[in-house]
Amino acid sequence: MSVKSAILGTATAATIALSWAMSPGPARAEGPSILVQSTTSTQNSGLYDYLLPIYRKETGVTVHVVAVGTGQALKNGKNCDGDMLVVHAKPAELKFVREGYGVDRHDLMYNDFVIVGPAPDPAGIKGMKDVGAALKKIAASHALFASRGDDSGTNKAEMRLWKATGIDPKTGSGGWYRETGSGMGATLNASVGMGAYTLTDRSTWISFKNKGDFSIDVQGDPRLFNQYGVMLINPKRCASVKAGLARQFEDWLLSKHGQEVIAAYHVDGQQLFFPNPK
Repeated sequence: MSVKSAILGTATAATIALSWAMSPGPARAEGPSILVQSTTSTQNSGLYDYLLPIYRKETGVTVHVVAVGTGQALKNGKNCDGDMLVVHAKPAELKFVREGYGVDRHDLMYNDFVIVGPAPDPAGIKGMKDVGAALKKIAASHALFASRGDDSGTNKAEMRLWKATGIDPKTGSGGWYRETGSGMGATLNASVGMGAYTLTDRSTWISFKNKGDFSIDVQGDPRLFNQYGVMLINPKRCASVKAGLARQFEDWLLSKHGQEVIAAYHVDGQQLFFPNPK
């Protein structure tokens, strides 16, 4: 079985498990609820496990989350599957709004991307800040690199970074360049298992428990900035959207109180997300 097939099954099972885990019981017993299409990184980081119980306690509204890559979340939104989105690929988000699928998009919070890798550091990139130079060294040495390959926000950022170097990593697909087709947590597991470098958001990395001998090799390049956005699925296109409840949750996230709740989420003494709504 290929790496992609094996991990894809794991990711599917994880999404199903998430759906059950976020659901406290039958819909008729839980009261008002909304469905958010969101990134795997916000879920893998533990943010929702921390934040959503606070929101439910304060409002009585249950928020269910479908954690997929940003590309899939946007596709789901186009299919009227859900009420709102929390994703991290701003150009794609703005296109989603321009085409009439989304409304009321706002910057929500940010963190950054990092490249992590094994202790032997076969490409010799440890301590580098220039992400383009680091990617060139990985490609030149044919050191293993695990890509999500799933059109997620992280994958979109990775491909943008590769494009800036003038290198098409897919020419090494199946060799030194491995595409998992999976979420961030599962890709990190595959990366550690293969001894392969990978690009990850810092929040998921901090929360990740299976680090082995891996550590952050590349960080600090402004091009690694990672913006998250929030928006409603357009109720004029999708009659099923619970626009009032979705806007209430969006307003809460963007409020001073919501920002304080997001900023207060720490793992191992480190803040994972930094609110920056305009």
